[in-house]
Amino acid sequence: MENEIKPRNSFTGSIGFVLAAAGSAVGLGNIWRFPYLAAKDGGGLFLVVYLVLALTFGFTLLITEISIGRKTQESPLTAYKKINPAWGFLGVFSFVVPFIIYPYYCVIGGWVIKYMATYLAFQGQAAVQDGFFTGFITAQWQPIFFTILFALLCFVIVYKGVEQGIEKYSKVLMPILVIIVLFISIYALFIKYTDPETGITRTGLQGAAIYFIPDFKGLTVKKFLTVCLDAMGQLFYSLSIAMGIMVAYGSYMKKDVNLGKSVNQIEIFDTGIAMLAGLMIIPAVFAFSGREGMSAGPGLMFVTLPKVFASLGKFGEFLGLIFFVMVLFAALTSAVSLLEAITSSMMDKFKWDRKKATLVMAGASAVVSLIVCLGYNVLYFELLFPTGSTGQVLDILDYASNNVLMPIVGILTCILIGWVAKPNTVIDEVTLNGEKFGRKTLYIIMLKFVAPILLFVILLTGIGVI
Repeated sequence: MENEIKPRNSFTGSIGFVLAAAGSAVGLGNIWRFPYLAAKDGGGLFLVVYLVLALTFGFTLLITEISIGRKTQESPLTAYKKINPAWGFLGVFSFVVPFIIYPYYCVIGGWVIKYMATYLAFQGQAAVQDGFFTGFITAQWQPIFFTILFALLCFVIVYKGVEQGIEKYSKVLMPILVIIVLFISIYALFIKYTDPETGITRTGLQGAAIYFIPDFKGLTVKKFLTVCLDAMGQLFYSLSIAMGIMVAYGSYMKKDVNLGKSVNQIEIFDTGIAMLAGLMIIPAVFAFSGREGMSAGPGLMFVTLPKVFASLGKFGEFLGLIFFVMVLFAALTSAVSLLEAITSSMMDKFKWDRKKATLVMAGASAVVSLIVCLGYNVLYFELLFPTGSTGQVLDILDYASNNVLMPIVGILTCILIGWVAKPNTVIDEVTLNGEKFGRKTLYIIMLKFVAPILLFVILLTGIGVI
């Protein structure tokens, strides 16, 4: 029959789903932002707060989105309308978020390939020269070339589909990523460096102590709230929540897979990699730069770390190469999930086949990526945000998605499932095959009351109200 519904593509099992979803969660935010925030917010104190929030706040939003996807068997653009016809607008928001993020994520992915290529050509010393990073991103053609290269990798994986593309590559990339992170983390602990100017010797183990041991010195209520906000914001971004991704991936999850158990595994995987990223970066940066080096923020990955690698001589060239290979894998798995979220939305909304949907979405995103690249030269301008910071094209897209749209999507999702469709919408899906929902009471309280309030605080912070 003409209108016969074709069976939806799916992951082969729970391992494929968990690795793909964890791959989405383990991205650039885990590699540079988590270590930077941990160093800024008292090390172990940040870790404790982050863990508590991961088991409550993060768990609630993650299991909700995956359940929506599996229950409806639809992508983010159409799934919410299937839950409640009056809430189709939330699907539009969930589509817009990954469509905004994916183009600039490709640009940053291109930066990663540039650094990887630099170390591959044994030019690591060039990467530490003053102005190397700025000179590269403000150049006109190089960033565009590397952005296209990264986008092509994403395109090929998504074009091949769920099982032969996303799942197949996740099963290869994620184990390699874990091995590399473990290797660098262990090595970083044994780094020993004597500052030629001061004669002071610092070690990686001292940096690890700063990272793991809570620092309560000078802790005030205001400072503790800042730590909580930072941890919440990081968790929100780290778990790929409110980006439409987990709805899309949930729709590919088979009905006989234990949903609750899979969500627990994603949380463990994502949190574990985030903490290892801190262990990989903070001890090394502390050994060579002290506490000052750990406050480098976004520049940590592209400016500070290359200086660490340069100080290690020939071995530093090798370490720099495998580090940026690892970062590329992390960026790739996350970018693929963003492209899949918008591609699957087109497939479900307009009944396009995967080839057409991937080509159209990749093409439209490439145009935006080009504008982002040119935002550092031909189209350069500075815009003042309500938070007081300034930025250009990439920063505008990042601000709109992370500070405004994602919290709004999160809040509305909590209202839809908590108050309109009711929590049983998710609970029934989690317990579909007779599985137990161990945190059911906690889930209901978080979904209906706590999570919306926390998300509203994140929104107010993001737009500079508080």
